[in-house]
Amino acid sequence: MGEKVVAGSADLADRQLYRKKVRQCLEALEHLLAERRFDRPRARMGLEIELNLADDSGHPVMLNEQVLAAIASGDFQTELGRFNIEVNIAPHQLDGRVFEELREEIDTGLRYADRKARECGARLVTVGILPTLADDHAVLDNLSSGDRYQLLNDRILAARGEDIALDIEGVERLRVDAVSIVAEAACTSLQLHLQVTPDRFAGVWNAAQAMTGPQLALGANSPFLFGRELWRETRPILFEQACDTRPAELKAQGVRPITWFGERWIDSVTDLFEENLRYFPSLLPICDDEDPLKVLAAGGVPALRELRLHNGTIYRWNRPVYDVVDGVPHLRVENRALPAGPTVVDTLANAAFYYGLVRSLAEQSRPVWTRLPFALAAENFRLAARYGLDAELWWPRAGRFGPRGPGVRGGGGVSRVPVRELVLEDLLPLAHRGLDAWGVEPHDRDRYLGIIEQRCLRNMNGAAWQSAAYHDRRDRLGMERTPALAAMTRRYMELMRTGEPVHTWPVR
Repeated sequence: MGEKVVAGSADLADRQLYRKKVRQCLEALEHLLAERRFDRPRARMGLEIELNLADDSGHPVMLNEQVLAAIASGDFQTELGRFNIEVNIAPHQLDGRVFEELREEIDTGLRYADRKARECGARLVTVGILPTLADDHAVLDNLSSGDRYQLLNDRILAARGEDIALDIEGVERLRVDAVSIVAEAACTSLQLHLQVTPDRFAGVWNAAQAMTGPQLALGANSPFLFGRELWRETRPILFEQACDTRPAELKAQGVRPITWFGERWIDSVTDLFEENLRYFPSLLPICDDEDPLKVLAAGGVPALRELRLHNGTIYRWNRPVYDVVDGVPHLRVENRALPAGPTVVDTLANAAFYYGLVRSLAEQSRPVWTRLPFALAAENFRLAARYGLDAELWWPRAGRFGPRGPGVRGGGGVSRVPVRELVLEDLLPLAHRGLDAWGVEPHDRDRYLGIIEQRCLRNMNGAAWQSAAYHDRRDRLGMERTPALAAMTRRYMELMRTGEPVHTWPVR
């Protein structure tokens, strides 16, 4: 949510006032866009990395407050669960040796934080879902302290009106009849920010949506939840179910979930904020004293806090962000699809692929979103999450005519392609050109995109390694499920600290 809130009751008048304030914020945003008040073009990127806390045996520990006190840095913050923390990386110019600079900065910061965490009996683990996490860890007692977390939990449960249930079918099936919102804290993510001008926003967001399927297949790192092997990237389906405000009847009516891929390509950033207001009632109807239209009339720049708060409670995988820095407003696309880890270099390889490909796709003469139906982009996201590097995804390919999918019109050209083939033949060359266009040095470009290439050639990413290592301990060593998961997690933590990319890790 990004901002602290104060818990309190909300009655009908609060919701009506809040809806009015969000409308005023949206009107103010439209004025800012019309008056071209936004920051000048600049290639700025930023990262947020969510982290798990585990002990040396690989099991989760509920020590985030103690760990944060020991680290004593404003860059590290609480997350939803007491077994999570988050690190925010300062924005960088997207050019030159940016990825090597980030590698050194992030590696130094995480190693320091891990040493301080160890003093408290914890270790940092960069993984999408900690494999040893059990459903009895995801209880309200393990909700991080702070009004915003308790209030969010209360609002989601109140909107739903019944217990949250999980039912996920993958390699195995997981059914849990009642969990709290803390189950969502199992999901630890990498969030990639890109500052864009208003004129470029729609193209960049559309490109980010189109590539989210391939991106997720490459970076999958969350195959286990509550002791069961599920999807290669289980976070999306877990997030969707654990944060669902809809009872069964509203689902049957087609009411949109707050964890949402979307349903259409856009023409402007206002399309997304208008959808937020049109489709989603407020979870946190908390109003600020600012009158955004009066601030505009006086020549100022409004904070649009209600708009930002409402936006922060709708979990798009590519989220629009409005922010003000040094009195100047700007827009960002926040890419939220990827899991954390496995290593710093893997994280930066994921980032390099994203930033390179999103630029190339956004600047194509025939943009991919004019050739790929949105419904197929959404299907790609689900296929990639379920099958990872083994997924077959829909993609428009020059000179290729395959079976047409739902929503495809005309003479074809959109076909199902194995994701590793798609990446190696089509998307990696585009990512190379995109990084060149940003002005990234060839050394950085080749090193980090080379990691993506090797994942495809070796069919090995974080999810594939976890599954292979777990089954090795079950099949070769005859270990039971829970000890095998713990042994795999300990080995993951050892290899993670070497800093070597996951495609090089030995399974045994």
